[in-house]
Amino acid sequence: MNELLIRGRVLTFVDEPQGIDDTASYRYFEDGAVFVRTGKVAAIGDYSDVRKHLAADVKIADHRPHLVLPGLIDTHLHYPQTQAIASYGAQLLEWLNTYIFVEEQKLAGPEHAAFIAGRFMDELLSNGTTTAVAYCSVHTQSVDAYFTAAEQRGMLMVGGKVMMDRNAPEALRDTPLQGYDETKRLIDKWHGRGRALYAISPRFAITSTPEQMDMSRALVREHPDCYVQTHLSENKDEIAFATSLYPDAKDYTDIYARYDLLGRKTLLGHCIYLSDREISVLAETGSVGVFCPTSNLFLGSGLFDRDRFDRLGARWSVATDVGAGTSFSMLETMDEAYKVLHLQGQRLSPLNSFYRMTLGNARALDLEDRIGSLHAGADADIVVLDSNGKSAMELRMRTAKSLAEELFILQTMGDDRCVAEVYVAGTPMKGRIGTVAAADGSIVGIQRETA
Repeated sequence: MNELLIRGRVLTFVDEPQGIDDTASYRYFEDGAVFVRTGKVAAIGDYSDVRKHLAADVKIADHRPHLVLPGLIDTHLHYPQTQAIASYGAQLLEWLNTYIFVEEQKLAGPEHAAFIAGRFMDELLSNGTTTAVAYCSVHTQSVDAYFTAAEQRGMLMVGGKVMMDRNAPEALRDTPLQGYDETKRLIDKWHGRGRALYAISPRFAITSTPEQMDMSRALVREHPDCYVQTHLSENKDEIAFATSLYPDAKDYTDIYARYDLLGRKTLLGHCIYLSDREISVLAETGSVGVFCPTSNLFLGSGLFDRDRFDRLGARWSVATDVGAGTSFSMLETMDEAYKVLHLQGQRLSPLNSFYRMTLGNARALDLEDRIGSLHAGADADIVVLDSNGKSAMELRMRTAKSLAEELFILQTMGDDRCVAEVYVAGTPMKGRIGTVAAADGSIVGIQRETA
Protein backbone atom coordinates (compact mmCIF):
# COMPACT_ATOMS: atom_id res chain seq x y z
CA MET A 1 0.00 0.00 0.00
CA ASN A 2 1.40 3.40 -1.03
CA GLU A 3 1.56 5.60 2.07
CA LEU A 4 3.22 8.95 2.78
CA LEU A 5 3.15 11.37 5.68
CA ILE A 6 3.61 14.97 4.53
CA ARG A 7 4.79 17.26 7.32
CA GLY A 8 4.73 21.04 7.37
CA ARG A 9 2.59 24.03 8.26
CA VAL A 10 -0.75 22.77 6.96
CA LEU A 11 -3.45 25.18 5.78
CA THR A 12 -6.82 24.27 4.27
CA PHE A 13 -10.06 26.22 3.94
CA VAL A 14 -13.47 25.01 5.07
CA ASP A 15 -15.50 28.04 3.97
CA GLU A 16 -15.22 31.43 2.30
CA PRO A 17 -13.52 33.94 4.62
CA GLN A 18 -15.75 36.80 5.71
CA GLY A 19 -12.83 39.02 6.67
CA ILE A 20 -9.09 39.05 7.25
CA ASP A 21 -9.60 37.85 10.84
CA ASP A 22 -12.03 35.02 10.01
CA THR A 23 -10.11 32.13 11.59
CA ALA A 24 -13.21 29.91 11.45
CA SER A 25 -12.93 29.76 7.64
CA TYR A 26 -9.78 27.63 7.66
CA ARG A 27 -7.85 24.99 9.57
CA TYR A 28 -4.20 25.69 10.28
CA PHE A 29 -1.67 23.41 11.97
CA GLU A 30 1.68 25.02 12.82
CA ASP A 31 3.35 21.59 12.96
CA GLY A 32 0.87 19.69 10.87
CA ALA A 33 0.68 16.56 8.79
CA VAL A 34 -1.30 15.14 5.90
CA PHE A 35 -1.34 11.37 5.75
CA VAL A 36 -1.76 10.06 2.22
CA ARG A 37 -2.79 6.52 1.35
CA THR A 38 -3.13 5.28 -2.25
CA GLY A 39 -3.54 8.78 -3.66
CA LYS A 40 -6.12 10.00 -1.13
CA VAL A 41 -5.96 12.08 2.02
CA ALA A 42 -6.49 9.65 4.88
CA ALA A 43 -5.93 12.02 7.82
CA ILE A 44 -4.96 15.61 8.61
CA GLY A 45 -4.08 17.32 11.86
CA ASP A 46 -1.25 18.08 14.24
CA TYR A 47 1.81 16.05 13.36
CA SER A 48 2.03 14.38 16.78
CA ASP A 49 -1.63 13.33 16.67
CA VAL A 50 -1.48 11.91 13.14
CA ARG A 51 1.93 10.29 13.56
CA LYS A 52 1.09 8.24 16.66
CA HIS A 53 -1.48 6.19 14.76
CA LEU A 54 0.93 5.16 11.99
CA ALA A 55 3.55 2.47 11.62
CA ALA A 56 7.05 3.30 12.82
CA ASP A 57 8.49 2.93 9.32
CA VAL A 58 5.99 5.14 7.50
CA LYS A 59 7.67 7.31 4.88
CA ILE A 60 7.79 10.98 5.88
CA ALA A 61 8.26 13.98 3.59
CA ASP A 62 9.32 16.76 5.96
CA HIS A 63 8.64 20.15 4.37
CA ARG A 64 9.03 22.31 7.47
CA PRO A 65 8.88 25.31 7.68
CA HIS A 66 6.98 25.52 4.37
CA LEU A 67 3.21 25.80 3.97
CA VAL A 68 1.29 22.72 2.84
CA LEU A 69 -1.96 23.50 1.00
CA PRO A 70 -4.35 21.88 -1.47
CA GLY A 71 -3.12 22.00 -5.05
CA LEU A 72 -4.06 25.22 -6.85
CA ILE A 73 -6.92 25.25 -9.39
CA ASP A 74 -7.16 27.30 -12.61
CA THR A 75 -10.62 27.56 -14.21
CA HIS A 76 -9.92 29.06 -17.66
CA LEU A 77 -6.95 28.89 -20.03
CA HIS A 78 -5.99 27.83 -23.56
CA TYR A 79 -3.30 25.21 -23.94
CA PRO A 80 -2.75 25.80 -27.70
CA GLN A 81 -1.69 29.36 -26.81
CA THR A 82 1.25 28.26 -24.66
CA GLN A 83 3.80 29.54 -27.19
CA ALA A 84 1.80 32.69 -27.95
CA ILE A 85 2.04 34.12 -24.45
CA ALA A 86 3.54 37.64 -24.45
CA SER A 87 2.41 38.58 -27.97
CA TYR A 88 2.71 42.34 -28.35
CA GLY A 89 0.32 45.16 -28.92
CA ALA A 90 -3.25 44.15 -29.76
CA GLN A 91 -6.70 44.01 -28.22
CA LEU A 92 -8.89 40.91 -28.31
CA LEU A 93 -10.14 40.52 -31.88
CA GLU A 94 -6.93 41.74 -33.53
CA TRP A 95 -4.90 39.60 -31.13
CA LEU A 96 -6.90 36.50 -32.07
CA ASN A 97 -6.40 37.04 -35.79
CA THR A 98 -2.76 38.17 -35.64
CA TYR A 99 -1.35 35.64 -33.20
CA ILE A 100 -3.73 33.06 -31.81
CA PHE A 101 -5.39 31.61 -34.88
CA VAL A 102 -1.94 31.29 -36.45
CA GLU A 103 -0.66 29.40 -33.41
CA GLU A 104 -3.68 27.12 -33.12
CA GLN A 105 -3.33 25.89 -36.69
CA LYS A 106 -0.05 24.25 -35.69
CA LEU A 107 -1.93 21.76 -33.50
CA ALA A 108 -3.13 19.96 -36.59
CA GLY A 109 0.16 18.10 -36.26
CA PRO A 110 -0.11 15.36 -33.59
CA GLU A 111 3.57 15.64 -32.62
CA HIS A 112 3.35 19.38 -32.06
CA ALA A 113 0.10 18.95 -30.11
CA ALA A 114 1.78 16.37 -27.87
CA PHE A 115 4.80 18.61 -27.34
CA ILE A 116 2.71 21.66 -26.38
CA ALA A 117 0.38 19.60 -24.17
CA GLY A 118 3.34 18.17 -22.27
CA ARG A 119 4.97 21.53 -21.75
CA PHE A 120 1.63 23.03 -20.76
CA MET A 121 1.06 20.41 -18.03
CA ASP A 122 4.59 20.82 -16.74
CA GLU A 123 4.21 24.60 -16.55
CA LEU A 124 1.05 24.16 -14.52
CA LEU A 125 2.76 21.78 -12.12
CA SER A 126 5.86 23.92 -11.72
CA ASN A 127 3.53 26.72 -10.60
CA GLY A 128 1.63 24.56 -8.13
CA THR A 129 -1.50 24.08 -10.23
CA THR A 130 -2.80 20.53 -10.12
CA THR A 131 -6.18 21.00 -11.85
CA ALA A 132 -7.16 23.31 -14.71
CA VAL A 133 -9.98 23.87 -17.18
CA ALA A 134 -8.61 24.45 -20.67
CA TYR A 135 -9.63 24.89 -24.27
CA CYS A 136 -7.97 22.68 -26.85
CA SER A 137 -7.96 23.61 -30.55
CA VAL A 138 -10.53 22.59 -33.17
CA HIS A 139 -8.46 19.48 -33.93
CA THR A 140 -9.45 16.21 -32.26
CA GLN A 141 -5.78 15.26 -31.93
CA SER A 142 -5.27 18.31 -29.72
CA VAL A 143 -7.80 16.88 -27.25
CA ASP A 144 -6.16 13.47 -27.34
CA ALA A 145 -2.77 15.09 -26.68
CA TYR A 146 -4.19 17.15 -23.81
CA PHE A 147 -5.82 14.31 -21.93
CA THR A 148 -2.96 11.92 -22.67
CA ALA A 149 -0.46 14.35 -21.14
CA ALA A 150 -2.72 14.79 -18.10
CA GLU A 151 -3.16 11.03 -17.75
CA GLN A 152 0.59 10.47 -17.87
CA ARG A 153 0.93 12.81 -14.91
CA GLY A 154 -2.16 11.59 -13.05
CA MET A 155 -3.77 15.05 -13.11
CA LEU A 156 -7.46 15.86 -12.78
CA MET A 157 -8.05 18.08 -15.82
CA VAL A 158 -11.09 19.46 -17.61
CA GLY A 159 -10.96 20.32 -21.31
CA GLY A 160 -12.52 20.04 -24.72
CA LYS A 161 -12.30 20.63 -28.45
CA VAL A 162 -13.07 24.17 -29.55
CA MET A 163 -16.13 24.30 -31.81
CA MET A 164 -16.17 27.16 -34.34
CA ASP A 165 -17.65 27.26 -37.82
CA ARG A 166 -17.31 30.93 -38.85
CA ASN A 167 -15.17 34.06 -38.44
CA ALA A 168 -11.97 32.06 -38.21
CA PRO A 169 -9.42 30.76 -40.74
CA GLU A 170 -10.72 27.87 -42.82
CA ALA A 171 -8.12 25.55 -41.27
CA LEU A 172 -9.66 26.20 -37.84
CA ARG A 173 -13.31 25.82 -38.79
CA ASP A 174 -15.46 22.76 -38.38
CA THR A 175 -19.14 22.45 -39.35
CA PRO A 176 -22.09 22.16 -36.99
CA LEU A 177 -22.38 18.42 -37.64
CA GLN A 178 -18.63 17.83 -37.55
CA GLY A 179 -18.32 19.74 -34.27
CA TYR A 180 -21.15 17.67 -32.81
CA ASP A 181 -19.85 14.31 -34.02
CA GLU A 182 -16.25 14.92 -33.01
CA THR A 183 -17.21 16.28 -29.60
CA LYS A 184 -19.48 13.32 -28.96
CA ARG A 185 -16.72 10.86 -29.84
CA LEU A 186 -14.26 12.69 -27.61
CA ILE A 187 -16.73 12.69 -24.70
CA ASP A 188 -17.19 8.95 -25.12
CA LYS A 189 -13.43 8.47 -25.20
CA TRP A 190 -12.29 10.74 -22.38
CA HIS A 191 -15.04 11.92 -20.02
CA GLY A 192 -14.72 9.99 -16.77
CA ARG A 193 -11.65 8.07 -17.95
CA GLY A 194 -9.31 8.18 -14.98
CA ARG A 195 -9.42 11.77 -13.76
CA ALA A 196 -10.40 13.34 -17.10
CA LEU A 197 -13.54 15.48 -17.36
CA TYR A 198 -14.89 16.94 -20.61
CA ALA A 199 -16.02 20.49 -21.37
CA ILE A 200 -18.28 21.16 -24.37
CA SER A 201 -16.55 24.20 -25.89
CA PRO A 202 -18.23 26.49 -28.41
CA ARG A 203 -15.51 29.16 -28.43
CA PHE A 204 -17.87 32.13 -28.34
CA ALA A 205 -20.92 33.44 -30.16
CA ILE A 206 -18.82 35.21 -32.79
CA THR A 207 -17.29 31.96 -34.07
CA SER A 208 -20.40 29.76 -33.89
CA THR A 209 -23.41 29.98 -36.19
CA PRO A 210 -26.91 29.46 -34.82
CA GLU A 211 -26.74 25.93 -36.29
CA GLN A 212 -23.62 25.17 -34.26
CA MET A 213 -25.17 26.64 -31.15
CA ASP A 214 -28.10 24.29 -31.69
CA MET A 215 -25.67 21.39 -31.88
CA SER A 216 -24.01 22.60 -28.67
CA ARG A 217 -27.42 22.59 -26.97
CA ALA A 218 -27.98 19.01 -28.13
CA LEU A 219 -24.62 17.96 -26.70
CA VAL A 220 -25.41 19.58 -23.34
CA ARG A 221 -28.79 17.83 -23.19
CA GLU A 222 -27.24 14.49 -24.06
CA HIS A 223 -24.29 14.89 -21.67
CA PRO A 224 -25.51 16.91 -18.66
CA ASP A 225 -22.57 15.73 -16.56
CA CYS A 226 -20.08 17.48 -18.87
CA TYR A 227 -18.97 21.07 -18.37
CA VAL A 228 -19.63 23.90 -20.81
CA GLN A 229 -17.02 26.59 -21.42
CA THR A 230 -17.20 29.71 -23.56
CA HIS A 231 -16.47 33.45 -23.47
CA LEU A 232 -18.73 36.34 -22.52
CA SER A 233 -18.32 40.13 -22.57
CA GLU A 234 -14.55 40.40 -22.59
CA ASN A 235 -14.22 43.36 -24.95
CA LYS A 236 -16.57 46.11 -26.17
CA ASP A 237 -15.91 45.41 -29.86
CA GLU A 238 -16.56 41.72 -29.21
CA ILE A 239 -19.90 42.49 -27.57
CA ALA A 240 -21.00 44.68 -30.50
CA PHE A 241 -19.97 42.00 -33.03
CA ALA A 242 -21.62 39.13 -31.13
CA THR A 243 -24.93 40.92 -30.60
CA SER A 244 -25.00 42.00 -34.27
CA LEU A 245 -24.83 38.33 -35.24
CA TYR A 246 -27.76 37.47 -32.93
CA PRO A 247 -30.03 40.54 -33.27
CA ASP A 248 -33.01 38.88 -31.58
CA ALA A 249 -31.09 38.37 -28.31
CA LYS A 250 -31.70 40.84 -25.47
CA ASP A 251 -27.93 41.08 -24.86
CA TYR A 252 -24.79 38.94 -25.10
CA THR A 253 -25.75 36.70 -22.17
CA ASP A 254 -29.15 36.06 -23.75
CA ILE A 255 -27.46 34.47 -26.76
CA TYR A 256 -26.23 31.61 -24.59
CA ALA A 257 -29.47 31.50 -22.59
CA ARG A 258 -31.52 31.05 -25.79
CA TYR A 259 -29.51 27.93 -26.58
CA ASP A 260 -29.80 26.52 -23.04
CA LEU A 261 -26.07 26.74 -22.49
CA LEU A 262 -26.24 28.31 -19.03
CA GLY A 263 -26.19 26.22 -15.85
CA ARG A 264 -24.14 25.15 -12.84
CA LYS A 265 -21.54 23.47 -15.03
CA THR A 266 -21.11 26.48 -17.34
CA LEU A 267 -17.91 28.53 -17.13
CA LEU A 268 -18.06 31.95 -18.81
CA GLY A 269 -14.69 33.59 -19.33
CA HIS A 270 -14.31 37.30 -18.40
CA CYS A 271 -17.84 38.74 -17.84
CA ILE A 272 -16.56 42.31 -17.66
CA TYR A 273 -19.32 44.42 -19.25
CA LEU A 274 -22.46 42.72 -17.92
CA SER A 275 -25.62 44.54 -16.95
CA ASP A 276 -27.35 43.77 -13.67
CA ARG A 277 -29.90 41.82 -15.69
CA GLU A 278 -27.19 39.63 -17.17
CA ILE A 279 -25.50 38.96 -13.83
CA SER A 280 -28.91 38.10 -12.37
CA VAL A 281 -29.39 35.54 -15.16
CA LEU A 282 -26.06 33.98 -14.23
CA ALA A 283 -27.19 33.88 -10.60
CA GLU A 284 -30.52 32.27 -11.51
CA THR A 285 -28.88 29.59 -13.65
CA GLY A 286 -25.91 28.98 -11.33
CA SER A 287 -23.45 29.79 -14.14
CA VAL A 288 -19.91 30.81 -13.22
CA GLY A 289 -18.27 34.05 -14.34
CA VAL A 290 -14.51 33.60 -14.59
CA PHE A 291 -12.29 36.51 -13.51
CA CYS A 292 -9.07 36.58 -15.60
CA PRO A 293 -7.13 39.60 -14.28
CA THR A 294 -3.78 39.29 -16.07
CA SER A 295 -5.49 38.67 -19.42
CA ASN A 296 -7.94 41.53 -18.95
CA LEU A 297 -5.11 43.93 -18.17
CA PHE A 298 -2.79 42.64 -20.92
CA LEU A 299 -5.39 43.01 -23.68
CA GLY A 300 -6.75 46.25 -22.24
CA SER A 301 -10.17 44.64 -21.93
CA GLY A 302 -11.48 46.07 -18.67
CA LEU A 303 -12.02 45.41 -14.96
CA PHE A 304 -14.10 42.59 -13.47
CA ASP A 305 -16.65 43.88 -10.94
CA ARG A 306 -16.60 41.28 -8.18
CA ASP A 307 -18.83 43.24 -5.80
CA ARG A 308 -21.73 43.29 -8.25
CA PHE A 309 -21.42 39.52 -8.68
CA ASP A 310 -21.53 39.08 -4.92
CA ARG A 311 -24.38 41.56 -4.45
CA LEU A 312 -26.52 39.87 -7.12
CA GLY A 313 -25.68 36.36 -5.89
CA ALA A 314 -23.74 35.13 -8.93
CA ARG A 315 -20.95 32.59 -8.74
CA TRP A 316 -17.41 33.46 -9.89
CA SER A 317 -13.96 31.93 -10.03
CA VAL A 318 -10.42 33.03 -10.90
CA ALA A 319 -8.12 31.96 -13.74
CA THR A 320 -4.87 32.75 -15.55
CA ASP A 321 -6.30 32.68 -19.11
CA VAL A 322 -2.94 31.81 -20.67
CA GLY A 323 -1.99 32.85 -23.38
CA ALA A 324 -3.63 36.30 -23.11
CA GLY A 325 -2.90 35.85 -19.44
CA THR A 326 0.78 36.55 -18.84
CA SER A 327 1.64 33.90 -16.26
CA PHE A 328 0.83 30.30 -15.41
CA SER A 329 1.12 31.23 -11.74
CA MET A 330 -2.07 31.51 -9.73
CA LEU A 331 -0.05 33.49 -7.17
CA GLU A 332 0.80 36.14 -9.77
CA THR A 333 -2.80 36.01 -10.98
CA MET A 334 -4.12 36.82 -7.52
CA ASP A 335 -1.60 39.65 -7.25
CA GLU A 336 -3.19 41.20 -10.35
CA ALA A 337 -6.70 40.38 -9.09
CA TYR A 338 -5.94 42.38 -5.95
CA LYS A 339 -4.93 45.38 -8.08
CA VAL A 340 -7.93 45.14 -10.43
CA LEU A 341 -10.31 45.14 -7.48
CA HIS A 342 -8.34 47.81 -5.61
CA LEU A 343 -8.77 50.17 -8.59
CA GLN A 344 -12.54 49.85 -8.09
CA GLY A 345 -12.46 50.37 -4.33
CA GLN A 346 -12.91 46.64 -3.67
CA ARG A 347 -10.79 44.69 -1.18
CA LEU A 348 -9.34 41.24 -1.71
CA SER A 349 -7.87 39.84 1.50
CA PRO A 350 -5.05 37.27 1.33
CA LEU A 351 -7.34 34.74 2.99
CA ASN A 352 -9.88 35.23 0.20
CA SER A 353 -7.15 34.92 -2.43
CA PHE A 354 -6.00 31.55 -1.15
CA TYR A 355 -9.58 30.42 -0.66
CA ARG A 356 -10.29 31.26 -4.32
CA MET A 357 -7.23 29.41 -5.62
CA THR A 358 -8.24 26.27 -3.72
CA LEU A 359 -11.67 25.57 -2.25
CA GLY A 360 -13.38 28.49 -4.01
CA ASN A 361 -12.40 27.32 -7.48
CA ALA A 362 -13.21 23.72 -6.52
CA ARG A 363 -16.70 24.85 -5.52
CA ALA A 364 -17.06 26.68 -8.83
CA LEU A 365 -16.47 23.31 -10.50
CA ASP A 366 -18.68 21.43 -7.98
CA LEU A 367 -15.61 19.30 -7.21
CA GLU A 368 -15.05 20.31 -3.58
CA ASP A 369 -15.53 16.71 -2.45
CA ARG A 370 -12.47 15.72 -4.49
CA ILE A 371 -10.09 18.70 -4.72
CA GLY A 372 -9.52 22.15 -3.26
CA SER A 373 -9.26 21.15 0.40
CA LEU A 374 -7.38 18.67 2.55
CA HIS A 375 -9.98 16.45 4.14
CA ALA A 376 -10.24 12.70 4.61
CA GLY A 377 -11.25 11.15 1.31
CA ALA A 378 -10.04 14.03 -0.89
CA ASP A 379 -7.64 13.42 -3.74
CA ALA A 380 -4.11 14.06 -2.46
CA ASP A 381 -3.33 16.98 -4.78
CA ILE A 382 -1.05 19.17 -2.67
CA VAL A 383 1.26 22.15 -3.10
CA VAL A 384 4.12 23.09 -0.78
CA LEU A 385 4.91 26.83 -0.76
CA ASP A 386 8.16 28.45 0.37
CA SER A 387 7.56 32.01 1.55
CA ASN A 388 11.30 32.66 1.29
CA GLY A 389 11.52 31.47 -2.30
CA LYS A 390 13.04 34.76 -3.51
CA SER A 391 15.69 36.83 -1.77
CA ALA A 392 13.43 39.88 -1.56
CA MET A 393 10.72 37.70 -0.02
CA GLU A 394 13.12 36.31 2.57
CA LEU A 395 13.98 39.86 3.61
CA ARG A 396 10.32 40.90 3.73
CA MET A 397 9.34 37.76 5.68
CA ARG A 398 11.62 38.81 8.54
CA THR A 399 9.01 41.42 9.45
CA ALA A 400 5.89 39.28 8.88
CA LYS A 401 3.94 38.78 12.09
CA SER A 402 0.88 36.73 11.04
CA LEU A 403 -0.30 34.00 8.70
CA ALA A 404 -2.41 36.49 6.75
CA GLU A 405 0.63 38.73 6.25
CA GLU A 406 2.67 35.77 5.02
CA LEU A 407 -0.06 34.80 2.57
CA PHE A 408 -0.18 38.35 1.22
CA ILE A 409 3.59 38.30 0.67
CA LEU A 410 3.25 35.02 -1.21
CA GLN A 411 0.39 36.40 -3.28
CA THR A 412 2.12 39.70 -4.05
CA MET A 413 5.71 38.57 -4.58
CA GLY A 414 5.42 34.84 -5.25
CA ASP A 415 5.85 32.82 -8.44
CA ASP A 416 7.07 29.35 -9.44
CA ARG A 417 10.24 29.83 -7.36
CA CYS A 418 8.05 29.62 -4.26
CA VAL A 419 6.68 26.19 -5.19
CA ALA A 420 8.88 23.78 -3.25
CA GLU A 421 6.95 20.63 -4.17
CA VAL A 422 3.75 19.51 -5.84
CA TYR A 423 1.94 16.24 -5.22
CA VAL A 424 -0.54 14.79 -7.70
CA ALA A 425 -2.63 12.03 -6.11
CA GLY A 426 0.12 11.71 -3.52
CA THR A 427 3.00 11.46 -6.01
CA PRO A 428 5.72 14.16 -5.82
CA MET A 429 5.99 15.85 -9.21
CA LYS A 430 8.29 18.87 -9.00
CA GLY A 431 11.15 18.10 -11.37
CA ARG A 432 10.04 14.53 -11.98
CA ILE A 433 8.40 14.85 -15.36
CA GLY A 434 9.71 16.72 -18.36
CA THR A 435 9.06 16.85 -22.05
CA VAL A 436 12.02 15.67 -24.09
CA ALA A 437 12.35 17.60 -27.33
CA ALA A 438 14.71 17.56 -30.26
CA ALA A 439 16.76 20.64 -31.16
CA ASP A 440 14.11 21.74 -33.66
CA GLY A 441 11.45 21.67 -30.95
CA SER A 442 9.75 18.48 -32.14
CA ILE A 443 8.61 16.01 -29.50
CA VAL A 444 10.76 13.01 -28.70
CA GLY A 445 8.99 11.63 -25.67
CA ILE A 446 8.03 11.99 -22.04
CA GLN A 447 10.70 11.36 -19.44
CA ARG A 448 9.83 10.32 -15.91
CA GLU A 449 12.55 10.32 -13.32
CA THR A 450 12.44 7.73 -10.59
CA ALA A 451 12.26 8.75 -6.97
